[in-house]
Amino acid sequence: MDDLTQPLVHGNRRALSRAITLIESTRGDDRLRATALLAELPHRQALRIGLSGTPGVGKSTFIESFGQILTAQGLKVAVLAVDPSSARSGGSILGDKTRMEMLARDPNAFIRPSPSRAELGGVARRTRETIRLCEAAGFDTVLVETVGVGQSETLVADMTDLFVLLLAPAGGDELQGVKRGIMEIADLILVNKADGALRDTALRTVADYAGALRLLRKRPQDPPGYPRALPVSATTGEGLDKAWAQMTELAEWRREHGHLATRRAEQARQWFLSELRAGLLARLDRPEVRACLRQTGDEVARGALDPAAAAAQMLDWLAAARAADS
Repeated sequence: MDDLTQPLVHGNRRALSRAITLIESTRGDDRLRATALLAELPHRQALRIGLSGTPGVGKSTFIESFGQILTAQGLKVAVLAVDPSSARSGGSILGDKTRMEMLARDPNAFIRPSPSRAELGGVARRTRETIRLCEAAGFDTVLVETVGVGQSETLVADMTDLFVLLLAPAGGDELQGVKRGIMEIADLILVNKADGALRDTALRTVADYAGALRLLRKRPQDPPGYPRALPVSATTGEGLDKAWAQMTELAEWRREHGHLATRRAEQARQWFLSELRAGLLARLDRPEVRACLRQTGDEVARGALDPAAAAAQMLDWLAAARAADS
């Protein structure tokens, strides 16, 4: 048994932090140890909530206020905040603990920022595994805050139980709400900053999105009235209790009707396929493969080879190399 297993299962935060660092490592020996560690952990279930929204909508402020409401009820909350990585340097700011200063000091809360490292979908490469670690450590709710890039940010919905979209007042008319993509998979739309001078604007925005949601096709995993839009204020806390009540109501309905178990099973299948694709790509990282890729890429760049033909040629070369190895 890994020496991290017992302290992690008993809720040791240092062990949890070390385990996440191990999970995120790309070293071969660390990957073997990480796989073994995950196999040893008990299967506990927390309520997984994905949260997305455009930059500047107030995601961090919302999570801090929302998280404090949950911890005040005696719940243990883990926040996995994914920060965008620089396309040039590969670095990330990872400043979420600074932005959530009050929640970071709460003994019932755990905040872990992770770099996206150019992963698509708004999440990090090992977010699924990190959720499992937090559940094994005894957290009741896991909030996954995505990088916040917009319509394409839908992958988080494939690893959480509920997907919440945070929007700003006057962020678009109701036709924005029927776009396919991120709006279509949201379980709850929260219009933030519904206070002060923006309150009336926020209420109109909620009405616009509520009208748009009624035009969407009914989903079998939703009870009547969902998905729905609500106004909230992360600054004053208004509407946060109601939003939490709506989340728990929806999660409980899905659990009672078997949709939550089905969703988790499909997520496990997607996790397997994701790991399989990543493993296959990792096997391409060999000197002879890199040399062939570079040579073929040069031919495409010179116009001597069509990109589609080059890809087919490369696949044939890989298949022949595989057959020769076996």
